[in-house]
Amino acid sequence: MFPLRDENPTLRTPLATIALIALNALVWAMLQGLGSPLPLLQSLCDWAMIPGELLGYLREGDRIPLGPTVECVLEDRVPWLTPFASMFMHGSWLHILTNLWFLWIFGDNVEDAMGPLRFLGFYLLCGLAAAAAQVLSDPASSVPMVGASGAIGGVMGAYARLYPHARVENLVPLGFYLTVVAVPAYFMLGYWFLLQILEGLIAPAGQGGVAFWAHAGGFLAGVLLVRPFHRPDFLAERLNQTPRVRSRYRF
Repeated sequence: MFPLRDENPTLRTPLATIALIALNALVWAMLQGLGSPLPLLQSLCDWAMIPGELLGYLREGDRIPLGPTVECVLEDRVPWLTPFASMFMHGSWLHILTNLWFLWIFGDNVEDAMGPLRFLGFYLLCGLAAAAAQVLSDPASSVPMVGASGAIGGVMGAYARLYPHARVENLVPLGFYLTVVAVPAYFMLGYWFLLQILEGLIAPAGQGGVAFWAHAGGFLAGVLLVRPFHRPDFLAERLNQTPRVRSRYRF
């Protein structure tokens, strides 16, 4: 399932969500050269998060793989900054476009229940939690990790808790055909979360690819952190003015 839109209006302009989308796009353009090979590889070498480096398994001067025939030498890096930097970087056009689309679909409504400053703090903490989950899944890994997926997973977890019954329209492939199906948010997001867990269990450890445990860790962080970060008055205002949206949780 791929989300197309949600039936969940907002009451305020999602300034923080727009700013995060713009920042990710700016990093992709200015630092990563819109995916051009040399700037992209250099950005990974300089700023990607590497679990083994953070936990001391790798040190300056060690070589890490960036592809089948490409290596990077660890030098002049600031390891503790990489979990922050990496959540604004991406590995391909498909990677960034998919992530930012998910952020746009779900971020505006979560921000609507928090306000822009709280939402920014929430987003960063979910991204760090996602990075921690990926590190714990393979502490000695030398595979670089980049992407906003973990932080956006947190946004999706918060959305599932805030608006479980909001309808989300999804593009669903049925053999050679595509159809659009509207389902409750808890179903679509729950399916997405379970898929990350299953893929994380199946995927070989220590190899490149999708950071499934980061996605799952970010999602769980969002489910937990939405309670202290949401504003009850904002949520009450939303539920009063948009009667089709219902929350089944009491915050």
